[in-house]
Amino acid sequence: MPATNYLRSPYEQMHGWMHLPRYIDKIRLQLAGKLDPDYEPFLGKSTDALWLNAAGLTHEQMVTLVKDSITDGQICEWIRLNVHKTEAQKHAFNHLLINRPDPHDREQAEHFAQRKAFYNLTHRDDVTRFVDLIEADEGRL
Repeated sequence: MPATNYLRSPYEQMHGWMHLPRYIDKIRLQLAGKLDPDYEPFLGKSTDALWLNAAGLTHEQMVTLVKDSITDGQICEWIRLNVHKTEAQKHAFNHLLINRPDPHDREQAEHFAQRKAFYNLTHRDDVTRFVDLIEADEGRL
């Protein structure tokens, strides 16, 4: 899916959190009316929701934070001061993100297979995780 405005990789981190820079990109683009329609259904849901749950925030809080900031540095500082999670908790989230789908979770595995087929990537044996599916779909893998 060639998007008009590429998002940062889900592997990129901010204050130790994977996916956070990508989520910020989605919010900034949505606020500017430039978020690719393919991303709209997932804004604040799916992996965004996993991050929000791990951080203890709501999507509405993040939208307000991004709207009221100019730079990523301002957001990072707010996260540092207001999201009190240990390095171990951040590592656990990052580990979860990197290892989805859980091969023992049939529902996740089926959803992954459906998404891989949707993006015409069933021929890619190297794409075995959701983060790699995103990377391949956006041309980074």
